[in-house]
Amino acid sequence: MSRRSMVRPGGRSARVQESVHAAVRDLEAEAGRDALSVPQIAARAGVTPSTIYRRWGDLRELLSDVAVARLRPEAPPEDRGTLAADLEAWAEQFLDEMSSPPGRAYIRDALLGDPDGTNAGQCSAYAAEQIEVILARAAERDEQAPDVETVLDRAVAPMMYRILFRPGELGPEYARKLVATLFDGDH
Repeated sequence: MSRRSMVRPGGRSARVQESVHAAVRDLEAEAGRDALSVPQIAARAGVTPSTIYRRWGDLRELLSDVAVARLRPEAPPEDRGTLAADLEAWAEQFLDEMSSPPGRAYIRDALLGDPDGTNAGQCSAYAAEQIEVILARAAERDEQAPDVETVLDRAVAPMMYRILFRPGELGPEYARKLVATLFDGDH
């Protein structure tokens, strides 16, 4: 079990997490990522370095935790009125955000400080939750829809592969092409 999953949410723990996360974001914006250190972050957050080491283990795990928080969607997916339009809009936004330099840096951080796969699983859950909202809307409209795993396999997985390993020209047309495969033939 990772350190993060043993921490109770709320109260002092939540305040410490927020102040440390804010310190990381502020210091990174001011001095750049390479200048970050646990003592510097602790001083800015008003905690001791031992608090950070006890909770996160090391700088890499802390940056991973911050990245996962930053990758969390801020709003439900846009409702465009049809399953295809909703999936296209979501996939285009997902690809745009994840393939941007900050998005790729967050993905890298999330995975680098993730020895047990907890953060990767959380990032995957964020995408799955967004897709579930879109599919639930489609069901309410009596639209035929693929399941969440099919959307993850045919649209999200290829995008993530390209973002991580072949980040060349990735535009909205690529996202639309992947979504179109969900409607080719049987679900």
